[in-house]
Amino acid sequence: MDVQTYMHGVGRQARAASRLIAKAGTATKNKALTETAQAIERASKLLINANARDVAEARHKNLDDAAIDRLILTPQTIAAMADGLIQIAKLPDPVGEIIGLRYRPSGIQVGQMRVPLGVVGIIYESRPNVTADAAGLCLKSGNAAILRGGSEAIHSNQAIAACVREGLVAAGLPETVVQVIETTDRAAVGELITMQDYVDVIVPRGGKGLIERLMRESRIPMIKHLHGVCHVYIDDKADIDKAIRIADNAKTQRLGTCNTLETLLVARGIAQKILPPLAKIYLGKGIELRGDEASRAIVPQMNPAREEDWYTEYLAAILSVRVVDGLDQAIEHITTYGSQHTDAIVTEDITRARRFITEVDSSSVMVNASTRFADGYEYGLGAEIGISTDKLHARGPVGLEGLTSLKYVVFGDGHIRL
Repeated sequence: MDVQTYMHGVGRQARAASRLIAKAGTATKNKALTETAQAIERASKLLINANARDVAEARHKNLDDAAIDRLILTPQTIAAMADGLIQIAKLPDPVGEIIGLRYRPSGIQVGQMRVPLGVVGIIYESRPNVTADAAGLCLKSGNAAILRGGSEAIHSNQAIAACVREGLVAAGLPETVVQVIETTDRAAVGELITMQDYVDVIVPRGGKGLIERLMRESRIPMIKHLHGVCHVYIDDKADIDKAIRIADNAKTQRLGTCNTLETLLVARGIAQKILPPLAKIYLGKGIELRGDEASRAIVPQMNPAREEDWYTEYLAAILSVRVVDGLDQAIEHITTYGSQHTDAIVTEDITRARRFITEVDSSSVMVNASTRFADGYEYGLGAEIGISTDKLHARGPVGLEGLTSLKYVVFGDGHIRL
């Protein structure tokens, strides 16, 4: 396969399809979503079998446990994919919405209309469910999509792509509204991120190495986050039972996600009460603890934390722990070492909670809740295209509105400028 010729063909088809999907009605887009969801449900066994091939090959290649965990499809995750598409269909259609319409002294009315971005290129690793989520969100927001999944999930992604095509055709839309790249050649990524004539925005979802490469090489704007060094700060005014539940869940509910807790900060005034029971839970679940000197004085089983640990997104059964003097030092630590992804405070003091959400400059900031909630589905977006820690255009979990832009619209009645 000539990768450049193939990719440019995909790009041309996507650009043509983007004009058609941009003007498609809400009912048509919703029909495509519901038909795709039904196709996924009908194809559940086929998806499981295709995924089993990917998982077997991943194990043969000695991929780590976290990568395999992200790769696996189960009947539950397949049902969740279908349900996510149904939820997207139920959401209001952002395309064509006019906001801020107002009269000007000249008599004209000026507002802003929400419009699709055009062609969205999504580059992702491991997670096959991204294929359905990304297709659904791009479709509902009126965008054409070019999806390039990881080589480790090629069979799963192509099986899901067949369901998406089935849904598009059933709704009378061209199959090229959503295209899943069929080659595993890495050169396809290099082409995709430089096709400025065909692609309007790139959304990378993957490891730090992938994101860093795209940041260096892409000629197309991106919606991205580099890594997720997420914190939970347990204040000395925290409810201990709440704190234990939250800190446990944030780390151990799932290890390999970008919203998983990586550094636990504990106020000195509560550390003696909270660290021993928490450490017992963590160690019992096989979590390696790396603590500062104050933490290790309370829990000797901890290994010494090094400076680089505070910067590290482990995506593994490792947790850094630090005792801080209070809220000010916790915020300072998050500002210094965090990645502006997701950070939480556990406290019963509303004033401290307000300070935390005001002063911590992350895309999601939480009070008395697990960082694992930083997710488009949990936020009511139906699904997410990714999480952005950038400050321009979209920030946090990116759903339908994040895949649209605004243009000015003006209404007059024969008005001329004097």
